[in-house]
Amino acid sequence: MIDALAPGLGRLWSDGGVVVRRVRRGRALSVRRRGCGWSVRHRLGPDDLRDALALRIAAEAGPCAVEEFERMLVGVVRTTVASAARAWDCYYRNSMDDLESGVADFAPVHQTAVELLVGDSLLDLGSCFGFFALRAARSGMSVTATDLCAGTMTLLNTVARAMEIPLTTRVADATDTRLPDRCADTVTALHLLEHVSAEAGAAVLDEALRLARTRVILAVPIEDEPDARYGHVRTFTVAGLEALAADRGLRCRSFERHGAWLVIDL
Repeated sequence: MIDALAPGLGRLWSDGGVVVRRVRRGRALSVRRRGCGWSVRHRLGPDDLRDALALRIAAEAGPCAVEEFERMLVGVVRTTVASAARAWDCYYRNSMDDLESGVADFAPVHQTAVELLVGDSLLDLGSCFGFFALRAARSGMSVTATDLCAGTMTLLNTVARAMEIPLTTRVADATDTRLPDRCADTVTALHLLEHVSAEAGAAVLDEALRLARTRVILAVPIEDEPDARYGHVRTFTVAGLEALAADRGLRCRSFERHGAWLVIDL
């Protein structure tokens, strides 16, 4: 497991075969495979720490395992600013600004999800970095962010406190959160189902339906092939997403807008 807040070594960071160095000369970002590992060299600054950095690393790296990609991203963030807390504070604040201003590639997904929220409480399944959970919490909703990765939830909790955004985090499997029935007005699973098998995806939907009082919102990307760098294991169409709720007798609607969406009203 990657510890994004572990003590660092300034301009050098190494973990699991990925070595990241911040250099004074050369290209802004260079990613090269070295034997069984990876060498990342960069001269990025605090303003470069934002969600778009993941796209830059992915473009440089090409095909790689999701764990390798994650280590590259964490390494670049941690070697750009000496303090772990300040490095991630830069990353989150810049990313949130991009998402809320519409600059980020993922911004239309956030905006669509915001427009679909109902009620005063949100449970977000598979929150990952938790940008959407933070945005909803900053708007005044009571928000619980969940993810299977304990390190990610620790990072999100640390950043939320620093940004003074009230947010509850919980380490939980989206197929079995152990949370009580009908615990939130809206339950979201945004770009989660492409990371899990069809069987697990059906279990996520079952869990979301159990947890939601009013609405369940699912969103997935539409890809020709699963992007393994981001941990995607399957692809969807709008019809394929809608099929998850078929024969359940549910009131639902599906549509395409920067990906496929399924909205279920209970």
